[in-house]
Amino acid sequence: MNKKTEILLEGTLMAALAMALHFVPLNIGSSFTISLGQIPMTIFALRRGLKPALFACFLWGMLYFVTGQVYFLTPVQVLIEYPIAFTFAGFAGVYATSVQHAIASQQVAKVRKLIVYASLVGVGARFFWHFVAGWVFWGSYALWGMKPWLFSLVMNGASGLASGIVASIVIVFVYNLAPQLLRVSSVNTKYSPR
Repeated sequence: MNKKTEILLEGTLMAALAMALHFVPLNIGSSFTISLGQIPMTIFALRRGLKPALFACFLWGMLYFVTGQVYFLTPVQVLIEYPIAFTFAGFAGVYATSVQHAIASQQVAKVRKLIVYASLVGVGARFFWHFVAGWVFWGSYALWGMKPWLFSLVMNGASGLASGIVASIVIVFVYNLAPQLLRVSSVNTKYSPR
């Protein structure tokens, strides 16, 4: 199997795992959730880099359609909350090269720090779009008399922060137990900060 096919297969499997984790019930109401799917997608992003991560995260978003998990209000809202928002979770991949270099040079503390940054960047990029959709499209459902933008910021901010913290903790734990799960022989170095 060539390298490109291997990366595509790995990304597809991680997207499927992320979708399966969606069915673990961690929702509180309709507005707050902890997204466990962010964990395998961030691991994949740190292994393979930005472009493969964007593709795999796009697949993850599309799996919501296949499994009938899409909340539909308008076509634009669906476009923002699924293909766009989930694709943006792949921006965790900008840290792939830095993580791979830190792993190779056995800089454990740096790897842990970069895992946290990558987790928060991926979650932040994704939940920014959920915030926009919440403000623009779901605003009429805001609770407690809050302004739509504030309600969306609070709910999506809390969901994003909780998802980022959980992803960071779990991925650091995975790295501590089995660092080989994050290590690869080569990574797409384009678009990665040092």
